[in-house]
Amino acid sequence: MRRLLLLSTILASPALAQQAIPDTIVTGTRIPTAVERVPAATTTITRQDIEEFGYRTLADALATVPGLRVVPQGGPGTLTSGFFRGTNSRHVQVLIDGVTSNDATTPDGAFNFGSLLLAGVERIEVLRGPASSLYGSSAIGGVVNIITRRAPADKQAEVFGSVAGGNQNTFRADGGVAGTIGQFDYLTTTQTLSTSGYNIIPQRLQPHRPETDGYRGVATTSRLGWNPLPNTRLEATIRFQQTNFGIDRFLADDPNFSAEERRWSGQIRGETRLFDVWTTGVRYGVSDDRRRYVNLPDAFSRSTSNDLFRGQRQVVDWGNTVRLPELGGWGRDGALGFGYNFAHESSSSSSGNAPFRSLINASQDSHAGFVNLQYRVLQRLDLSAGGRVDSTTGFGTTPTYRLGAVYALPEYGARLRAAVGSGFAAPSLFQRFGITGSTFRGNPDLRPERSTSWEVGGDLDIAGFNNPRLLTATATYFRTWFRDLINSNARFTSFENVARANIEGVELGLTARISPYAEARVAYTLTRAFDSTTDRRLLRRPENVLSLGGRITPIPRLTIAPEILFTGRSPDFVYDNLGRQTRATNVKGGTTANVTVTYQALERVSLFFEGRNLGGARFEPTSGYVIPGTTVLFGTRFTL
Repeated sequence: MRRLLLLSTILASPALAQQAIPDTIVTGTRIPTAVERVPAATTTITRQDIEEFGYRTLADALATVPGLRVVPQGGPGTLTSGFFRGTNSRHVQVLIDGVTSNDATTPDGAFNFGSLLLAGVERIEVLRGPASSLYGSSAIGGVVNIITRRAPADKQAEVFGSVAGGNQNTFRADGGVAGTIGQFDYLTTTQTLSTSGYNIIPQRLQPHRPETDGYRGVATTSRLGWNPLPNTRLEATIRFQQTNFGIDRFLADDPNFSAEERRWSGQIRGETRLFDVWTTGVRYGVSDDRRRYVNLPDAFSRSTSNDLFRGQRQVVDWGNTVRLPELGGWGRDGALGFGYNFAHESSSSSSGNAPFRSLINASQDSHAGFVNLQYRVLQRLDLSAGGRVDSTTGFGTTPTYRLGAVYALPEYGARLRAAVGSGFAAPSLFQRFGITGSTFRGNPDLRPERSTSWEVGGDLDIAGFNNPRLLTATATYFRTWFRDLINSNARFTSFENVARANIEGVELGLTARISPYAEARVAYTLTRAFDSTTDRRLLRRPENVLSLGGRITPIPRLTIAPEILFTGRSPDFVYDNLGRQTRATNVKGGTTANVTVTYQALERVSLFFEGRNLGGARFEPTSGYVIPGTTVLFGTRFTL
């Protein structure tokens, strides 16, 4: 009875969902599931990866994920898009501890991958492929779930941090304290990063003015948890981040153009397990985004602007997992997941100058119910099925589904995967209600963008030298069809559902565990993305991406972690040296090389060196913007 009374209290107040345990992921099915049983291509980036490879921002951590192309338009903080398997940047949903974090203030509702700092992050789960049946709108190309750090269960207080400095006046520091005291656990972290930056306008553009674009950012995360009963948890989390950085006018340096972005988010969540078979939880989450861009007159340009973007989101989520009984000896490890989601998003923004000033002041609500089922059949075959119905203000209901299977061949060390599913992306608030000047109006009657996708793939473990997984090879073929994609109409007076697209590709990977002291990995992605109406390739989707990485421990306590990323050519609108647009053609690719070296000087103190873009590559991932130059950092990391 006491458990039921506590559950009623939890359900009456905001609270949340399941926690993952080691070697499992939550993002792939919304049910904690062993990685090898998930019928989709997944990548998990751990806290160890973040530290050993020197990742500073979310864009750094995701750069080598197969099937994901991260495209920056400048230095740290500036707009950085993520293209999952050739889909649009708005076709990926980003979660922080399971709460949607896509920016409602942007014209297309996409997420900026370039600004989120990682000191408070425990791991990042990446799911590639359609996931709208699990997470609703925008989860067409994939999902990125950022999971914040956890408190140690065996310490009342653990203090940790790092400090580093390097060229371009770069300084980075973070610190925190976490612990468990009786039924309570707590964590708080703070990170700061600043740099004078590089000039991201190509030297070929004339006139050329070598003006750098600096960056300052600070992020804090705090969590308080309470376990009043066994298998019952209440938790509150709050996160704040502010970044200030320099930006430029398109194709021209502008020393007086600056940006400030602030974002805070928080959630309260509770979870309990009843009768050892039913886990239920409720969550209430809120977020607030504020971005301001200011351009003052200078010697090079008399143009001015003062753009302000404000957006809010509120989320209520009820999630359940019921462990199902065995079915006559042929079905086991069954689980049923179901729940309800409500979201309210709003945007109040103004940008540009007359007569082309853009305005929006609008909001919309969405409701959704979802269910998913998984079972292991005859010890080898894992089957899963899921469906969801979303209802958004103004355009009715949108159903989505996903079916998946994983077949294990343990005698060969192999697993075969297959999945098919549908996805959708609701029109953004600007696309429905935005106003630009006196002639352009959003279209409140827009339909959602829709997709159908399927993929097949497999994993193969090869034994050798007394290691059952000396080599692991992975391969996935994927294909997606889009319809009702949103674009401007021919007169450029509004938006309409006019475009269609066809995307296919292959993801290949190989991990070699050469010895306990050396591991290497290689990943290759081939993508062919076409506009079905014009039969032209979609912009900024490179044909080929190859990444190499690994860990080497040549002597005790010393770890070397190199990464090399080769990005092939990609179609884009090319600009000549005078800044004139020529035509849509291929932009040359390039290669970046990074390395992080860590030496464990003492049991709880390590020294590290981080080098990014060591070859000094200056290619243009987006025509008109080059990648930042070489950055080196020296620092120390400690735990007390």
